[in-house]
Amino acid sequence: MEEIEASGFAPYYTDHTVAVWPQSAGGIPFTSTEFQSKGDPITDLMEDLAAEQKARTTYDNLLRLVKDSEVAEPLRFLRAREVVHFQRFGEALRIVQDKLDAKNFYAFNPEFDRCKK
Repeated sequence: MEEIEASGFAPYYTDHTVAVWPQSAGGIPFTSTEFQSKGDPITDLMEDLAAEQKARTTYDNLLRLVKDSEVAEPLRFLRAREVVHFQRFGEALRIVQDKLDAKNFYAFNPEFDRCKK
């Protein structure tokens, strides 16, 4: 308890004991406002790609700070996972782009928006 108080985590401990509570480094709790969605597959996939890169950068920064190998190993795994997620979202984006003119590709069809004559 002394270590928790000395490190400034007493308020956190009061609310969450030693449980993980999703929040930013600045102490802002996670909310659903963190998700971005427009309903357009290209826009949404670009947002997903950016989120994976931001997460990878965070793991890179943590790995620069961490000296304990028992802490660094799980962080390396999580960083690698973000890289794979980025690759998969990139593949999905390529598929969407390749099929943009396909009839009724999901709910997005550029033909729908053209003026009917």
